[in-house]
Amino acid sequence: MKKKYRVLKNEEFRLILNAKVFFASKSITLYSKKRKEEHARVGISVSKKIGKAHTRNKIKRQIRMMVQNIYTFDEKFDTILLVRNAYTELSFAQNLENLQYLYKKARKKYDETNQEA
Repeated sequence: MKKKYRVLKNEEFRLILNAKVFFASKSITLYSKKRKEEHARVGISVSKKIGKAHTRNKIKRQIRMMVQNIYTFDEKFDTILLVRNAYTELSFAQNLENLQYLYKKARKKYDETNQEA
């Protein structure tokens, strides 16, 4: 995933999290906000409670690959993905299904809001 598709600044993370539009599954919580950039961006946050640095980095690499496979980056929203403790208990395929489910819900929400306007 290229850097231009990532949310990197703490201030941007806070803006998206404060929008309080979120969808949750057992292993991942997806926060979203209508985008301001010309393309969608994704931020990933993994808590220190999940494991040591090498474990968190592995999880972030996996999530980046999932995002690269699922997202087209023409979405109408920016996303923050918060990884929950249950992530490590599930397989990669199960986590991928969870993320796809959340992505579809978010995309549906933002498609509906554009049709109303």
